[in-house]
Amino acid sequence: MRFTSERRLDEGVLAREFTLGETPGTLWTPESDGPVPLVLMAHNNGMSKAEPRLVARAVHTASAGYAVTSVDAAGCGDRPRSAADERARAELRRALRDGEPADEAFEALVGPLVENAAPEWLTTLDALLELPGIGGPVGYSGWMALGIRLAAADPRIAAAGFFAGGFVPRAQREQAPRVRVPLLLLLQWDDEGNPRRRALDLFDAFGSEEKTLHANMGGHTGTPWFEVEDGDRFFGRHLR
Repeated sequence: MRFTSERRLDEGVLAREFTLGETPGTLWTPESDGPVPLVLMAHNNGMSKAEPRLVARAVHTASAGYAVTSVDAAGCGDRPRSAADERARAELRRALRDGEPADEAFEALVGPLVENAAPEWLTTLDALLELPGIGGPVGYSGWMALGIRLAAADPRIAAAGFFAGGFVPRAQREQAPRVRVPLLLLLQWDDEGNPRRRALDLFDAFGSEEKTLHANMGGHTGTPWFEVEDGDRFFGRHLR
């Protein structure tokens, strides 16, 4: 892991850019006298770690006393996309434009994104837990499909907050019963592209003994800011 820049933000948070192999990432850390828990904060479906809503969430969570990281895994952010990625994106755009069922196009795009991203996130987790000032346990926040993949496989993840705002591939739907950590699921009731029935069925499928569903009125990007604050309290119960 090589740190390439750092900035001290007004909130008392240190933001540092890093690279780990080909993976670029950002680490936000609070002022602290001892090790702090780590939250993995993932953006959705090929977006960027520099997306303003994600950065705002990360800074807020770091200022509450957590180390927070986000990375641009393969096919995300400014990283080159494979020819297969480009074909899958083109087919998805065509299906949506023509009003055709898009599930298989989403499957072809999102399934490989999840499988390619997961190893890079786990390698990043390994490296971050070796840094001074960062300790366990670990939380996860954000993209549900990737979160299911990670939480079902890695026992270091002790709590997860998922956004029910993206397509979840078949493989991750099948893995949902293996997610047994405390869970907070955020659902936008009127999400234009993600039927609420699918999110509710996934909520039923999760194997967690403690799972909470927060549903808010509004579209895909309308999650209220108070849910970020509730998310910090959720992590406070399970990572402190």
